[in-house]
Amino acid sequence: MLEKVISVDLIEVVENGAVQVRTKTAIMEDGKQISGTFHRHVVAPGDDYSKQDARVKAICSATHTAAVVTAYKAAAAKP
Repeated sequence: MLEKVISVDLIEVVENGAVQVRTKTAIMEDGKQISGTFHRHVVAPGDDYSKQDARVKAICSATHTAAVVTAYKAAAAKP
């Protein structure tokens, strides 16, 4: 039996407060992985993270404080 399993397998917070998320898509056959790919995306401070994985939401909630969002937006506005 083939099965497609999608999971968030890596979450990192970088210095500017951005949360980097890696999602793994594994194709499983009889319980063994026969193929796999990765996709990365970033949740920047101030982004809507309401549709993210529960663990990503928890990390964003803890790290994307008002001060972090303000600092991120100020740094992004600099030429």
